[in-house]
Amino acid sequence: GQLSGGERQRVGIARALVNTPSVLLVDEPTSALDRQRSQDIVRLLKAQARDNGVATVMVTHDPIAASYADRVVFLEDGRIVDEMADPTADRVFDRIKSLEV
Repeated sequence: GQLSGGERQRVGIARALVNTPSVLLVDEPTSALDRQRSQDIVRLLKAQARDNGVATVMVTHDPIAASYADRVVFLEDGRIVDEMADPTADRVFDRIKSLEV
C-alpha cells in the first residue's frame, strides 16, 4: 500500500516475467511511468522477446512505446483499421492522429 503507481506498475511487470511466460499481455505498461522508466520497461519487454522468446502483446496509446514493437496494429471501434511493420514513434503518432479525426 506504500508503493507509488509507477512502482506498482514495475512490480506487476516483474511478477509477470518471473516465470518467463511464452506470451505476455500488457495493457498500457508505461502509463504510470516517467519517460526514462517507460523506455526501460519497453526495452526490457523487447529483450524478453529476443532473449527468451516471450511474445508480447501490448495495448498502448504511447507512440514511443509502440515504436519498440516489431509490428503495430491499429484498432478503431474494436476493428483492425491498419498495420505497420518497423514502426517509428513519428509514424505511429501520425497514424494515431489520423484516426482521431
